[in-house]
Amino acid sequence: MRTRDTDKEKLVIAKAIEQIVQDGFQGFSMNKLAKACNISVATLYIYYQDKDDLIMKIGEEIGVDFFASTVKDFSPEMPFEEGLWKQWQNRAAFALEFPLQVACFEVIKHSPYRDQIMQSGLLADFKVMMRQFIDNALNNKQLVPMSFEVFWSVAYGPLYTLLNFHREGKSMGGKTFTLTPDMMEEAFNATIKALKP
Repeated sequence: MRTRDTDKEKLVIAKAIEQIVQDGFQGFSMNKLAKACNISVATLYIYYQDKDDLIMKIGEEIGVDFFASTVKDFSPEMPFEEGLWKQWQNRAAFALEFPLQVACFEVIKHSPYRDQIMQSGLLADFKVMMRQFIDNALNNKQLVPMSFEVFWSVAYGPLYTLLNFHREGKSMGGKTFTLTPDMMEEAFNATIKALKP
């Protein structure tokens, strides 16, 4: 049996991420991936059972990296404003450093793979941690009660809109755009006003 080559495996993941972002799942295949990596299709099956297994592993790996980054220096016991700002900083730092991975995770998140990926290990722990953070903020009267979907839209929607503008290099109407720390802070301050009692 052939052994795993970690450099080759990293190349496979990098090329798979590129292809998923560029072509979506419809244009993504093991044959195209093998060709892009200059390896045989049989070599891919040393690393992955099939295409689904590969996509699941990529989704889990990106998700774990993203969520670990999001909670760096964060605690659910933090005061609400401080904790949310730390998450904004961490989420933005990851998105700016790894734009392809974030774009790939967005594709995977809007697919049938989402639920299974979101239930895995660290990702499930992350959901528990966020729930604790919101419950603590509510109990300490630092957050206006609202449905989770509305909370998420108000708390993170402005940040992700700015990050999308930055990734595209354009804002509304095609105006050139680069996200600055001042803009991020301005958006955060408006968000906090909407969320705090």
